[in-house]
Amino acid sequence: MDHAFSFRRFGYALAAMFVVLSIGTIGFRHILHESWLQSLYRAVVSSSLTGLDTVPPSDSARILTMFLVLAGISIFAYIGSLVVEAIARGVIGGMWGERRRRRAIEALRDHYVICGFGRVGRRVAEEFLHERAPFVVLDYSLEAKEAAEEAGVLFIEGNGTDDDDLRSTGLERARGLVAASDDDSDNLYIALSAKAANPHLLVVARASNEDAAKKLRLAGADRIVQPYQAAGRSMANLLLRPQVTAFVDVVTSAAGTDLRFEEIEVTTECGQGGRSIRELDIRKETGALIVALRKRDGTFDTTPTPEAVVDVGDVLIAAGTEDELRALESLFAPRQTVAR
Repeated sequence: MDHAFSFRRFGYALAAMFVVLSIGTIGFRHILHESWLQSLYRAVVSSSLTGLDTVPPSDSARILTMFLVLAGISIFAYIGSLVVEAIARGVIGGMWGERRRRRAIEALRDHYVICGFGRVGRRVAEEFLHERAPFVVLDYSLEAKEAAEEAGVLFIEGNGTDDDDLRSTGLERARGLVAASDDDSDNLYIALSAKAANPHLLVVARASNEDAAKKLRLAGADRIVQPYQAAGRSMANLLLRPQVTAFVDVVTSAAGTDLRFEEIEVTTECGQGGRSIRELDIRKETGALIVALRKRDGTFDTTPTPEAVVDVGDVLIAAGTEDELRALESLFAPRQTVAR
């Protein structure tokens, strides 16, 4: 609000300068009977304090010149105070910062978009930051903006339900989107718009109840998270299976132990499809452990044996340290990429 007010006053100063120049041009034209261009030139030279072209030949012209000089001093002093005020308030620095931020967002590729920076959105951002995953936040509240600035994350002030604001996040180049608004209807619209703009986008949406979850699935959301349901299940399991729940929470958190879970899709380019886990000798080659296989038909093999065959399109669910999982990714990377 204050920044807008400063710019408005700057506009008033420019308008005042235009009025002064108009008075000077018309006055010199009437008093000295000079051409319009010469009258304008004399008015500009006098009011801009660059000196006088010639000494005014009459008292009327001298009085007008003194008026223009004093008006010019006042206007330039006023403009100067506005510039100092703008610098002090960080307006200019903010404009440069916004420009750098926009460039950073335009350079993003295969990134993630967080729509809604409340408690859930901020927790998602913390996990992304720890995993060094590129992402941008979209929200319109002042509280969210301040939290994003404090966390040092890329932030766009806008509404996820607005198609233009959504596209400004680089949605067409994004890998995934989190609809984390507190409002189910907003998440529904975000999921629908995101899938329309990028059908290949992985959309994870928050839902407050099962009815909202069903509608989000119809809108195209790939995964639905119900915080209250998840919290209830976790609290029950902490009582019923405390050690198992604590272990799963630690290994699935970015701030947990060195042990991590990762998923790796088997592609045609890697050349490993059609071979068994024993033939691949994954444990020996990488140190990682295959704990589950998601087959192409969507079913899970939760206890894969060494004879289990890994086909193209399957997804490996592996556990290991960062180095072990990195070695596993290299094993299943496209061959031409490895050759580089």
